[in-house]
Amino acid sequence: MASDAKFRRVLLKISGEGLMGSREYGLDPATVDRIAGEIKSVHDLGVEVSVVVGGGNIFRGVSGAAGGMERAAADSMGMLATVINALSMQNALEKVGLVTRVQSAIAMPTVCETFIRRRAIRHLEKGRVVIFAAGTGNPFFTTDTAAALRAVEMGCDALLKATQVDGVYTADPKKDKTATRYERLSFNEVLAKNLAVMDASAIALCRENGVPILVFDLQTERAFAEVVSGRGRFTMICEGG
Repeated sequence: MASDAKFRRVLLKISGEGLMGSREYGLDPATVDRIAGEIKSVHDLGVEVSVVVGGGNIFRGVSGAAGGMERAAADSMGMLATVINALSMQNALEKVGLVTRVQSAIAMPTVCETFIRRRAIRHLEKGRVVIFAAGTGNPFFTTDTAAALRAVEMGCDALLKATQVDGVYTADPKKDKTATRYERLSFNEVLAKNLAVMDASAIALCRENGVPILVFDLQTERAFAEVVSGRGRFTMICEGG
């Protein structure tokens, strides 16, 4: 591994909304291509990279349930939306020369591999980027929880949460100009202050398994590589803060 990188293996969590660009729905090809370039810049450092994508740009289970749909069915639709995003990301990554595999928690062998932990680890060891789709495969769990679960299963050194801002703030900085940014937080502080970083299940899972969470802004050019190298602007969430 290149000496510039602080981590050997990482998992990047991208929300479905992060793939929309300036659109109100669906995928923006230019944005997906740009993110693929960011991932390649980290892979080029010698870091093993896996990715979990959300599906909120296509369908959000909670919203479907709020509209009167049965929650388990709505969540299943949301998980299928993440597969669409994963295949799009796979295509973009392969265009920039990376070898990839999509693994889905819901079996669909004509489209992608079914998630098998040991196989996924082997892909990472061979330098392939693994994109995990369909969340955990179960309703009532978010893709944030899926990201935490896969990070633990893969033995990742860190989970990097890509957002629309450069870290965790006391409030939404786009709505509250007085919001201040945290440099470091403990897992317990995030839970106690009810900070809207990731859901409580994801935070607790990372805390119990000692996987730090780094929150950063993926819209900033080369931000992913900067964070992996210990530079740039991000908030570190770890045991003890």
